[in-house]
Amino acid sequence: MELLIRPTPRHAARLAARMIAERVRADPGLVLGCATGSTMDAVYDALVELVEAGSLELRGCTTFNLDEYVGLPPNDERSYHHYMRTRLFERVGLASDRTHLPDGMAADLRAEAAAYEGIIRAAGGIDVQLVGLGKTGHIGFNEPLSSLMSRTREKALTPETRRQNAAFFGGDPDDVPSRALTMGVGTILDARTVIMVVTGAHKATILAAATEGPITARISATALQLHPNCTVVVDEGAASELEGHAYYRWIYEQEPEWERYRADPSL
Repeated sequence: MELLIRPTPRHAARLAARMIAERVRADPGLVLGCATGSTMDAVYDALVELVEAGSLELRGCTTFNLDEYVGLPPNDERSYHHYMRTRLFERVGLASDRTHLPDGMAADLRAEAAAYEGIIRAAGGIDVQLVGLGKTGHIGFNEPLSSLMSRTREKALTPETRRQNAAFFGGDPDDVPSRALTMGVGTILDARTVIMVVTGAHKATILAAATEGPITARISATALQLHPNCTVVVDEGAASELEGHAYYRWIYEQEPEWERYRADPSL
């Protein structure tokens, strides 16, 4: 796991977008795993900026999203289908047959989860998986005590997760769906590369536990410590409780692999 600290949320988002863009330029048919949430807004805005500047083309990519609420149709403005269409897909010209999200309206959720795993396999697996970090340390909707070998499945959402997401449902946690379909931790770990983006001082404690603490099913993001190619991009606020803060800063400032990013003042 590599942990990179940038000054602000915008710097962190732009660095993550730049890392994704480099992979897409090397492989225009890349399979990209997408995430949702307020942290991802800035990452997708940065990708759109690159596309609009003519330095990136995403129309050849295939995407798979981490999760979707159970019981929300794709046209519901609170669904992740709607979020992805409006935040990224329509803005970069990604055709609908290249974008995939679990169907939270499926009559048989178990069959839908198994089918989603099959579609990912048929696409050759996920090349780059983008993830955020929930307040309980979850990635996707893999709530505490999720198996670290789990696959796509239906999960009950914790009260904390529903409170965290209430802002998207008028502020009332009771209006947030109580269940979701989510890629499993094992599904996420199958991705060839994982990029986790975490910003804000309110994530500092859980980020430290996820990246520097013991691996435990109580914090599903700790499983990323086992991934051979995981980069965690954070801002100063999120990094404020990291014991290795000085070392992570040194890595970014000294390691040759990050030199091309250091040369760009916007990062």
